[in-house]
Amino acid sequence: MNRAPTVGEMIRGFKTRCSRLINKKRENQGCPVWQRDYYERVIRNDNELSHSREYIINNPLKWNDDDYNPAT
Repeated sequence: MNRAPTVGEMIRGFKTRCSRLINKKRENQGCPVWQRDYYERVIRNDNELSHSREYIINNPLKWNDDDYNPAT
């Protein structure tokens, strides 16, 4: 019996395929591309959806101040 993949399996596959393509373009095989983990959350109402959208929009703006930014 076939079962549907879990969210974790889908994310892992997506990250693996993207990493390989990115590193192929960079000519830098095996170099990490992604953060180690991801945060999975069910959005239950309009308030949570609004908060999540704001985070997605505003978080990249903080990248220059991030300790993990290799450019700093």
